[in-house]
Amino acid sequence: MLQTISPKPLRWQQQTDSPLARQVDVSLSAAKFGFYLWWDSRIAERSSARRDRRAQWLVGTLLNLGPTFIKIGQALSTRADLLPIEYVKALSQLQDRVPEFSADQAIAIIESELNCPLHTLYREFDRVPLAAASLGQVHRAKLHTGEEVVVKVQRPGLDQLFDLDLKVLDRVVRLSTRYSAIARQYDLEAIYQEFAEILYKEVDYVQEAMNADRFRHNFADHPRIVVPKIYPRYTTKRVLTMEYVPGIKVNDRESLEAIGIDPKDINHLGICAYLKQLLQDGFFQADPHPGNMAVTIDGRLIFYDFGMMAEVMPINRDQMVKTFFAVLKKDTDEVIHTLIDMGLIEPMSDMTPVRRVLGFLIDRFTDKPVEVEAFNSLRNELYTLFEKQPFRLPAKMTFIIKALTTLDGVARDLDPQYNLLIAAKPFVKSLVITAPKNHGSGLGELARQAQSFLTYQIRKPNSAALAIQRLEARLEQGELQIRVQSESDRHLKTLHLAVKSLIYACLTGFSVLSGVVLLVGAYQGGAVVSFIVAGVCGTFLVKSLIRLALRERLNSLRNAP
Repeated sequence: MLQTISPKPLRWQQQTDSPLARQVDVSLSAAKFGFYLWWDSRIAERSSARRDRRAQWLVGTLLNLGPTFIKIGQALSTRADLLPIEYVKALSQLQDRVPEFSADQAIAIIESELNCPLHTLYREFDRVPLAAASLGQVHRAKLHTGEEVVVKVQRPGLDQLFDLDLKVLDRVVRLSTRYSAIARQYDLEAIYQEFAEILYKEVDYVQEAMNADRFRHNFADHPRIVVPKIYPRYTTKRVLTMEYVPGIKVNDRESLEAIGIDPKDINHLGICAYLKQLLQDGFFQADPHPGNMAVTIDGRLIFYDFGMMAEVMPINRDQMVKTFFAVLKKDTDEVIHTLIDMGLIEPMSDMTPVRRVLGFLIDRFTDKPVEVEAFNSLRNELYTLFEKQPFRLPAKMTFIIKALTTLDGVARDLDPQYNLLIAAKPFVKSLVITAPKNHGSGLGELARQAQSFLTYQIRKPNSAALAIQRLEARLEQGELQIRVQSESDRHLKTLHLAVKSLIYACLTGFSVLSGVVLLVGAYQGGAVVSFIVAGVCGTFLVKSLIRLALRERLNSLRNAP
């Protein structure tokens, strides 16, 4: 349900003409958020109620900062790997809490863009919007031909705000890259560039109309996928008119079950539709949140929003296809090889921990839901991965991962026990059946992998032979040998950090004492220098203590029974 707008304008609506004020507001908000995360994880008690309050503050801050940051918040709402669960739940509310703007503003934009009075364009026009999103809002209307449509109207002043916000974000990213090794490691600049490019495309409704037509063409032979018709005559860069296709929100499990629709069937349909977009078409909806999908009363899946679309280059698509079929065949080495090619894993001198963890995941969870408790047997390998951090997120994969994680959240709402590979079986089956027909077409790698998978299924060893193969692999990896693992390196690293901390503590204390003595002796210049040195050493001391505490926590985790 839409919230009533307060007559007082939000902060972002007051800062569109002041780059400095915007820079200060964004920087302070980011610093405050970072401090809250650090304080709650290191200093304060681990209180869920405290994190709930922080999360609600973050949602209010993003709403105040405006559309650009609402989009960032919506992206973070799918990243439970980056933020505590309380933040993820609160950020998911951004889909429904974006405030609307006035109907008079919407009508003025429509008349200005289409150069006609509203009554000559539409026989009926509902002044109350059906929904409000971060970039615009949707009104129901009826054409003079009698066709029911929805009219999507862009928020006023959006281009100017984006220009300002992206300049601010660019400065923040550049500073982070200069002073933060983590920012350089994850290539924040490339991710920012891709985000900016897609964001500007998303506010061009002519581009969105073209995306919708292309998407509809891709699913022309799939009767259970519905894509609303676009009306080009009533569409401009800031106004989009499309067919009105009502449906039940895709994650509303109770309503779907009430009319006899099986949520698992919708899960399978949605997963297969996305695999087709990623692996077959190379053109996919990058923001599949529940507001962008719905289900008709006869069980068809509707896609609504085509602003945030992304393309997968053929070489990346081939690598994804290889990875997908390697997982189906439980070929761990091929999975690792393709993930390295895609830049998702950085090669290490010893890939055994990566191989063991991925092999464990593929072997145990391709046919059933993931169980966190099962990872106890991999505590040593997880510790090593946590130290080495071999996993990466290249810019070219950012929106693919975002789409998959968002879709995963929707799928789990519908079926908490869902498994991606089980849901994907209809897609794989269709590929295997049509592979001979498509081998000479442009599908290339997909057809080859489908045929290879069919051959694998025919020649697959029986369960006893598979068990022997797995036993041999585990013997080769040393899993079943009695191994004495040396702890010396780990203890030496801990000792090294402890000694560094002690040295910094001594330097800090000596500098403070020297500063006090010089101050008492009226040597103010020397005292100031001593206090500055003490401050620098104190900063390094705090950083060293934090790293030491983290290492001790990891050691205790590893040694836990």
